[in-house]
Amino acid sequence: MIKRTFIRTRQLKAGAVIDQAIVDRTGRILIARGTTLDDYLIEALLKMGVPGIYTREGEEDPEDENVPLETLETIEKLKVPDRAKVQLSESVKARVSEGIQYLYSNTDSDSFSDTANNIANDLMKAITDNDAIAIDINTLKVSDEYTFKHSVDVATMAMVIARKYGMSKKEVFEIGVSGLLHDLGKSQIPLEILNKAGRLTEEEFAVMKQHPVIGYKVLLEKNNVSKAITMGVLQHHEKISGQGYPMGLTGQQICPYARILSVADIYDALVTERPYKKAFSQQDAIELIMSMTPDLDIRVIESFMKSMILYPVGCTVQLSNGEKARVVENDPHYILRPKVVGLKSGKVYDLGKDLNCANIVIQ
Repeated sequence: MIKRTFIRTRQLKAGAVIDQAIVDRTGRILIARGTTLDDYLIEALLKMGVPGIYTREGEEDPEDENVPLETLETIEKLKVPDRAKVQLSESVKARVSEGIQYLYSNTDSDSFSDTANNIANDLMKAITDNDAIAIDINTLKVSDEYTFKHSVDVATMAMVIARKYGMSKKEVFEIGVSGLLHDLGKSQIPLEILNKAGRLTEEEFAVMKQHPVIGYKVLLEKNNVSKAITMGVLQHHEKISGQGYPMGLTGQQICPYARILSVADIYDALVTERPYKKAFSQQDAIELIMSMTPDLDIRVIESFMKSMILYPVGCTVQLSNGEKARVVENDPHYILRPKVVGLKSGKVYDLGKDLNCANIVIQ
């Protein structure tokens, strides 16, 4: 359901969604309806002398037209806002996208380290501005190019996981830099291997497995990149079991940054479609991560699970009993099983805690 509110421009905060178009005297649209406002756009509204605007919360859902009023009232009554999530404004996404592309194309640049730090600062600000403790990966898209999008996804997820894990602010920042640069070595992998639509041969995979070493060597030449950041890049494909690469390290031999980056890297790769594979559903990816306890740090997996929001409050899901339902509350301990309300029956399904719902899953 949509909640429409008039707010004076000086009271606007970044992240608000405008529910009207702002036009100039010629009728040209300056800010489109549905745009998520950031500080730059709010300042522009003030300069244009716009006294106030209508904002909206929630999403329009055509299914609501056929939902009984009592059910909609139940949904509103039970709705509990999600934990604070990372929000990237459109202007920040643009800066981050431009910056990450610059990094991967200009590894020899004198401003390489400054650019990486600036991007990490943008991500850090997005996390700390609203004390974000969770992440909805669907809201992060900064680029259509896989390597750039993947790098930002991994960096952002790793920073949120690191906060949940209990790392210091400095460590959270550094793991963000390490996440942004974790695939830097792929910039020197032949494109015919990097973008191959089929399975890599053993020889091709041997080349691909060198990308952590290549990235590590590039960063060693940068005077102001910490050892912790470079080790995260070098070791992000290592596994607790010793089955990873490039060195086959085990257990405590793997640095903390790499343990976190590994979980974020695997999850994002699973849920992203590539030329050689279809994307996993978020649910299937989570379940696969949960099954990888021999390879991944269990405490990192727990921090990851508590940091993810798979089914944001307000979204509609399909239940295995055939009914569509609206998510009204998430529990970080049961991220695959939120509390939902059936759109036809009006029945409340507490999938995580009600044993009567044990045989019902989200499809």
